[in-house]
Order: sequence, then C-alpha cells, then structure tokens
Amino acid sequence: MSETIRINKRLSELGLCSRREADALISQGTVLVNGEVATLGQQVTLHDKVEIIGTQKEKVYLAYYKGRGIITHSPAENEVDIATRLKQDYGLTNLYPLGRLDKDSEGLLLITNDGRLTKPLLDSKNNIEKEYEVEVDKPVTNHLLNILAKGVDIEGYRTKPAKAVTKSQYRFLLTLTEGKKHQIRRMCAALGFQVQSLKRVRVANIELGQLKPNQYRKLTEPERKTLFKTLGLPL
Repeated sequence: MSETIRINKRLSELGLCSRREADALISQGTVLVNGEVATLGQQVTLHDKVEIIGTQKEKVYLAYYKGRGIITHSPAENEVDIATRLKQDYGLTNLYPLGRLDKDSEGLLLITNDGRLTKPLLDSKNNIEKEYEVEVDKPVTNHLLNILAKGVDIEGYRTKPAKAVTKSQYRFLLTLTEGKKHQIRRMCAALGFQVQSLKRVRVANIELGQLKPNQYRKLTEPERKTLFKTLGLPL
C-alpha cells in the first residue's frame, strides 16, 4: 500500500502553496484530487494527481551542470547558490535542485519545481544510480576498484556495493546508489587516496552530456518518462 500524507502537506511539497494557503483553497473547493473536489484533512499518495483549479504550474525538468564553487543550498555570506545563478543567468525562478553536490564538486544536478521527484530520487532504498568521474592523486589500481565496489568502512558505516571502472591512469568511474556526506572523498581517503576532482556525470537515466559549467538543458520527453518510470511515478 502506498504511503499517504495530508493533502495540505502534499500541496506544499509540490511547491503550489503553503499548508495554510492549501487549507484555505480546499475550503473554497478549488483543489482537486484525481479530478474530484478535495476535503480538509484528506490523505493522498504520491500517485494521486493533486491540482489547484486555474493555477496549476507548468512542470519544469532540467539537467544542470553545477560548477565548482557554487553552493547547492543555503549559501553563507559571499557565497552563490544555484537558485541565484539560475535567476541571474537565465531569469529562472521557483526551481530547486534535487539533492546536493558539495562546493568543491561539480557536475549534474536535476532541477525542477515538481516535488513528487524528491523523495523517490533521494531515498537510498530505491537504489537510484548516480555516476561520478573521480580523479585521485595516485594511479588507480584494481585493488582500489575492487574494494570500492565491495564497500568501504567510513567512520563506522559500511558503504553499499558500488560499480567502479577505470577511465585512465588517475581517473575512474564510480556508480553509487546512496549519498552520504562527502562519501566518495571519505571512501577514497580511507583507502589512502585523495580526490583531486569529482564530477557527477549521470543520475538514473539522465546524463550530463555536453553541458558546460552553469549551463542547463530541458529533459527530453523520453528522458522524463524513463525517469518517472524508474522512480515509480505516474507519467
């Protein structure tokens, strides 16, 4: 059985309005669940179509290349976050990144205003693949790749099995299905290697491709549909 949540919380997650605003709209009869008028306190699932009559926002799905030095969320003073760059560079607003990349890392982030993607994409139980190109300070060995693939003990936590493939003498591709804080840097450090550069090149079926730092592209409809199927969301 699908997990249910209160409809006002769901509307807030979708970025359509605050919970308080949601209750007011529901009382006015302007909120629909699967085409039927919603009621206060109603429980809904991620698969239910929830909309506000006359104000449904167009959903946006972007692949974005976060450059080094850009903050994903909650920038400190004199730091720049993705939302600010999107507004300054492209006039895009009311969008947010799914997940994080630390300040010194770069690469692919998915950007959207569709809150349905957040939980299924970021929940490690769903085993959504994220692929990284990693450069280290010493030549890559089969021993290193084998241990990374089996799992590494980092401060009492053993990482889940991964995929590790050589790319060049100092570079390899690492595919994870989880995202602990600074996980790849900590995994490599535990094995005596220091990460020199770290770039995410794929999330699920979405690839970074030819994007340059701080560029974006819209997902194609086939990409979006495949992503939604992977996340178990209705098309």
